[in-house]
Amino acid sequence: MTAELVRGQNHPLSQSRLEIRVASGTPIVASATLSDENGRARGVEWVAHPGAPTLPGLEVSKQAAADHRLAVDLDAMPEAVHRVSVLLALPTGGGGGPARFGTVAAPFVAVTGLDGTEVASYRITGLDAECAVVALELYRRQGAWKVRAVGQGYAGGLAELFADQGLAEAHRLAGTINEAVAQGLARSVPAPPPRTADGDRTRQSAAPAHGPDQGGPAAPQGAPGPVPRQPTSRYGPQATQPGCPTDPSAVTQPSSPTAGDPVNYSHPGRQAAAPPPPPPTVPPAPPGQPAPPVAGDATGWSMDERLYNQVWGMFEDLARTAAAYRSAVDFADSRMEKEIDQALSDPRSRIGGQGDAAREAARAKHAQLVDQARAALDRDLAQLTAESEVVEPALPPAYARWDNPVWHGYRVPMEIPMALRLGDLSLPESELLRIPMLVRLPLERGLWIDSGRPASLDDSVADALELGRIAMDTAVALAARLLAVYPAGDFTVHVVDPAGSAAQALAPLADSGVLAAPPALGAAGVADVLTRLTQRVDLVQMAVRGGAADSLPPGLDPGEQLLIVNDFPHGFDDRAVTQLRYLADEGPAVGVHLMMVADREEAAGYGPLLDPLWRSLLRLTPLPDDHLADPWVGHAWTYEPALVPAGSQVLQQVLTQVAAARAKYR
Repeated sequence: MTAELVRGQNHPLSQSRLEIRVASGTPIVASATLSDENGRARGVEWVAHPGAPTLPGLEVSKQAAADHRLAVDLDAMPEAVHRVSVLLALPTGGGGGPARFGTVAAPFVAVTGLDGTEVASYRITGLDAECAVVALELYRRQGAWKVRAVGQGYAGGLAELFADQGLAEAHRLAGTINEAVAQGLARSVPAPPPRTADGDRTRQSAAPAHGPDQGGPAAPQGAPGPVPRQPTSRYGPQATQPGCPTDPSAVTQPSSPTAGDPVNYSHPGRQAAAPPPPPPTVPPAPPGQPAPPVAGDATGWSMDERLYNQVWGMFEDLARTAAAYRSAVDFADSRMEKEIDQALSDPRSRIGGQGDAAREAARAKHAQLVDQARAALDRDLAQLTAESEVVEPALPPAYARWDNPVWHGYRVPMEIPMALRLGDLSLPESELLRIPMLVRLPLERGLWIDSGRPASLDDSVADALELGRIAMDTAVALAARLLAVYPAGDFTVHVVDPAGSAAQALAPLADSGVLAAPPALGAAGVADVLTRLTQRVDLVQMAVRGGAADSLPPGLDPGEQLLIVNDFPHGFDDRAVTQLRYLADEGPAVGVHLMMVADREEAAGYGPLLDPLWRSLLRLTPLPDDHLADPWVGHAWTYEPALVPAGSQVLQQVLTQVAAARAKYR
């Protein structure tokens, strides 16, 4: 039976290898401290946190997430350790108002065995102004370990919490954690859409890892057209005060409307919960067998919405089944090492071949556990692969690859879709299975196409000019995709190319006539484009704040704006860099988006001045690279860009239709 603890209650632990699973409705930071018999942490080396996630017998998550899985091996704890405290905190940064645990869903913490069986659970209630909390503690008493529900909150954040535990470098450690979390958020895949009140998708799919299923709320969808969108929050991982941060839920939650906000175009009679998915159109599966995959079997009001939710469900399923496999393999490795150490620690086992027999037995158990885990993973991957083979051909243009036949029947849309495909994601355990990477529209973060050399790149692509060309090809393919999914006149692309080095890559955009103007060249061209776009941001912001959206100048382009910046920082002076940072911070809320093609190492000469700029953008790579993380367990996902197949004319055909529709619109 699971012990449901209340604050202050304890429960004995009969297992030494445990998992502590944390679930919340918003991204939080999970850390842990080791303490001696007096309850004091002896130094920062006794703290496991996203910047230093591993200690003897303890491992925590590497980034802020809605779900966490902390691994604990009590037998591996140093003898001086008598207490393990699990800490939760709201990450710093964001664009909303002040955040505290009293304004978000109460976190749920469960202590489980490695097989997922719950030993004890605790829902942390009663918090208000606190933004950091000691959730629970595992403590040693008379040679046995117990768990106690603590729920002690701190309004001063992690700095105050660490100071209370006797750490002299409490403020510095809190800053280190905030910095590590900021870097994690900067590389994180956008959070998935929310679960509906009546449950998950009805399809039978790969069994996820154990733990509550808590997806973050979906980003708000702005209305296209001349009315400026309501300002929305983005990932903003700059550190603030050491106390409570700004609201982390603002990353994905819509802010409350105030006076002067745009008109709400949502249907007045529509219910909040999405309708159930349509009944399957294939015969039911035989008893004991999973149902055949069906495209669009998730919840949603339209087929596009159902496919969007289904893709996110596939992404989540793959993340969790891979986490379960890795956890099982880690357990098998640790168990084999422990059994071999125990066998060899007895001198009697070294006589008569007993030691060799013990090693062989331990290795046989290890192989059996790994084979069982692999069989479960292969079963889940086969089911997800079958679903992908059904879903991929059914995707609309905004979600489809460039080689999908749906593009051959392309027509300029009348309204923007829910999301856009930026590329594909895969894991090492499933290199052949690729999940579409979808982001909500309008974009809430700018994009950074990294033209630097990835660490995982082999010597086949070593030339910097070739990497820059591939990066610009990626930027052009993404810009063309954005132009294609917006109605005519609702999306405008500007290009800054100071040295003119991207003329060949930009030819599809320039020759088709879809650009607002020829690419800006030289420092003067850079200054002109940046000045016009910053003035546009200022005007729209003033109109929105003053409740006078209809008073914008008649010549102002009402559509979304995208600025492609090539070869940064060449051609940029200090004023231009400041304007660029302003566009990255303030632009998305009023329909001005940034796509930078740059090598981070080349721009390092600006020092920390550009760090907030890089962190506010979603980094993408022109070549496959494992640099993105999921919102649950922090897997390193390999991203592959959505490029046009070599020799294909689909890009020219699509851009020709876009240009013709824009000409009629004008």
